[in-house]
Amino acid sequence: MSDTASTLPQATPVAAARRPAPWRLHRSPRARRVALRALSLAVFLGAWWLVAALDVWPDLFVPDPAAVFGRLVDGETTHDGARGLSGYYLHEHLWHSLWRIIRGVGWAIAFGVPLGLLLATVTPFRVIFEPYVTFVRALPPLAYFSLLIIWFGIEDASKVWLLFLAAFPPIALSVLHGVRGIPRRQLDGALALGASRLQVTRFVVLPSVLPELFTGVRLALGFAWTTIVAAETVDGIPGIGGLAWETKKFQQTDIAVLCIVLIGLLAIVLDQLVRALEQRVVPWRGKS
Repeated sequence: MSDTASTLPQATPVAAARRPAPWRLHRSPRARRVALRALSLAVFLGAWWLVAALDVWPDLFVPDPAAVFGRLVDGETTHDGARGLSGYYLHEHLWHSLWRIIRGVGWAIAFGVPLGLLLATVTPFRVIFEPYVTFVRALPPLAYFSLLIIWFGIEDASKVWLLFLAAFPPIALSVLHGVRGIPRRQLDGALALGASRLQVTRFVVLPSVLPELFTGVRLALGFAWTTIVAAETVDGIPGIGGLAWETKKFQQTDIAVLCIVLIGLLAIVLDQLVRALEQRVVPWRGKS
């Protein structure tokens, strides 16, 4: 019996050390990322609650998390005869802001892509118009918002124009740099095989530009979200940016913090949706 046992293969100490622990076998990288993010969120909320509980700063500067959550509940209910916050529910504020951003960024894509292609392919056009695109990109939104109000009024038209002007330069410039990044031999090879210029644009240029375009769209959405409060400073109710702007009148820090959190969360959701669409439309990105 002992002879038989001695002939069986035994696990060496090195092999045993390399063998993963049972609890690690079912933990994927995605699960670890989710766990780390949940842990960081729990630490942040715990630190926030501790600072508020210790009264390190007055409630005007650092509101209690419970107060912010209470405002979230108030924003989705009718209380004391009032409907939500500033007469609208929070989801209505969010939807109006989101609809303005969708229109502004949508028009930016519709105009920015052709403009970027023209900048990349027509040298005289680039020489004339590229400085103007760079000029608009460098301007802060509030520098020309009053002019847009004079031209288009205080309703949604001026807000959409402001978001459009904030969003279209990164889209146009991303397309421009995407076309510039295409190897010249790739274009010459397609022309040598008998492709027309339209076919080269459709089957070579556009697929090559898509990764840069998605990067530009993500940047444009970021610029649009950073501009939404400026866009809704005038007649911005309903709108999450307008709601945040109104808090300065009565020093409602808890509502301001709630608006910041909601804007950030919605911006993350939109960015993740664009990234998911990019993975479906441009599956080859990062794999070449």
